[in-house]
Amino acid sequence: MALSFCNSKATPHLQGVGVKFRGNRGVESVKNLIKKVGIPPLVSSPPESLRRGTWVKLICGASFEDVVDIRNLSLVYTLAGEFDPEDCPLDCSRPCELVCPANAISIEEEQSDAQVSYGGSVPHKLKGGVITERCYGCGRCFPVCPYDRIRAATYVRDASTTSRLLKRNDVDAVEIHTNGRQTARFEELWDSLGDSMGYLKLVAVSLPYNGDSTLSLMNALYTVMEPRLSLFNLWQLDGRPMSGDIGRGATRESIAFAVCLATARNRPPGFLQLAGGTNAHTVNGLKREGLFRMYSGENSKDKTMVPGLPNSPHALISGIAYGGYARKIVGRVLNSMHSKHGPALIEHHPEYLLEALVEALALVRTVKGYDQFTSK
Repeated sequence: MALSFCNSKATPHLQGVGVKFRGNRGVESVKNLIKKVGIPPLVSSPPESLRRGTWVKLICGASFEDVVDIRNLSLVYTLAGEFDPEDCPLDCSRPCELVCPANAISIEEEQSDAQVSYGGSVPHKLKGGVITERCYGCGRCFPVCPYDRIRAATYVRDASTTSRLLKRNDVDAVEIHTNGRQTARFEELWDSLGDSMGYLKLVAVSLPYNGDSTLSLMNALYTVMEPRLSLFNLWQLDGRPMSGDIGRGATRESIAFAVCLATARNRPPGFLQLAGGTNAHTVNGLKREGLFRMYSGENSKDKTMVPGLPNSPHALISGIAYGGYARKIVGRVLNSMHSKHGPALIEHHPEYLLEALVEALALVRTVKGYDQFTSK
């Protein structure tokens, strides 16, 4: 069971006040791109975006705490593994570095402090390892390590601490991750959070697809939540976790999950959001299945409203959460900027902001419906 938080109040916006550029170079290009694409000056409210099926969520990664990168990703898009590098053989090809999508593994060779007898070679050792601020726990480094030196680390935050945080009233949404198999730990967590849930605007429950038992589990979880559910709720369908940056095939399981639940008559109330394997191919996959911006009762004699929102029919699939893929396409720009300028706010370098914005818009516009545009 895991919790993540969302605070929309802290999210910077491209339009309006709050973003200041150092110098004018590139600023007009950014403004012109926003105008050309047709991004509206005022965005719709989160509930309205969910109803219309135009909701887009950016997943920065579980326990991803590189504040500068999160802040820059948020602007553009408006647990960790551990090992001791000194245990790694010097001749290792370091496949863990190559496979890490977050660039969260850095291993360097350095000269050892050990004494060397006359005529002997200077000993070396490896330093570095996992950069915990970047690691979001995808697990790809585990199977590729030829010496099995990487181990998992789990971080637990007390539920009472979380409850006090929510009561500060500066967190809008909570996401609870489940294993899709049992409800006991979920009920324990929900009860521990108590009346703090009343301070939120939305609660999301993320779950994997477990065949025929998925719907019964969702209904059991909803039964636990319902007595204190005075806010919107959302089901995050985690088709193939942490795989969106792999390629076209990664989104198939996410689409299959959507097909299974979108029209199920006995599913509990709540918006549906796709995650796990989502990438640039997801919207086309939804279109092929007739689910993209399809509303309850369309092309059917069934005109019933979607459960949970009486008198307000909304899209069967309310939104898409992009994680690894979204970070990857913008991360290339951020890495380029970091290598030249070090950790920096991206709006201080408008040429990089423009490049990152083009990448982000190419992904987001397919959901939001912005006008076509080209990088030129």
